[in-house]
Amino acid sequence: MKQDVVTTRRHWDARNAERSRINWHAALLCFALIGLVSPILEDAHAQLPKVNAGQVQAAYLYNFGKFVKWPAVAPANQSGAFTICVLDGDPFGATLQSTLAGEAVFGKPVTVKRLAKAQDAVACHILFIGSAQGKDLGRILAAVDQASVLTASDMPDFSKRGGMIQFVLEGDRIRFEINLESAANAHLVFASDLIKVAAAVTKPAGPGD
Repeated sequence: MKQDVVTTRRHWDARNAERSRINWHAALLCFALIGLVSPILEDAHAQLPKVNAGQVQAAYLYNFGKFVKWPAVAPANQSGAFTICVLDGDPFGATLQSTLAGEAVFGKPVTVKRLAKAQDAVACHILFIGSAQGKDLGRILAAVDQASVLTASDMPDFSKRGGMIQFVLEGDRIRFEINLESAANAHLVFASDLIKVAAAVTKPAGPGD
């Protein structure tokens, strides 16, 4: 009888630990999506385990997939996975893989790929370009120009140079800027809910602009 009680307690503790891990992971994704800017969430956020920039950016990348529409003919949509790629100089280490493990977007399992060449990114849904690639940014963006790949980075002036989503630091919070003109040129449609929480938005030039 005593052994049964111990076994049951261990099983209960394991379930609680797993539940806590899932709740924490869901909370991280939620906070990342809204940019950590809501005053209502300040106290809750203060009680969460301390996260690093890589975890927050990884959660952002995952959530972007839920609020962006890719054209049916996009090369990335021809596979059964939702692919997030990182081009060389990977700033995430194991963080990206661990944060997104077991996640899915529109029913497709999230797959993380590290790439050595920009040309290999044409089959990616999202391409994160590390800051170290700044001098080659024009060539990289040109390589995926016709493939409807969502480009993201934390390099300075990324959105001004033609990138779609740039991570920016506001105080101790990571937010993002959006270049809708670049997204429109790649035939990507950003949901209004995503645009609303962006720190800045570059809109397509209108007639006569």
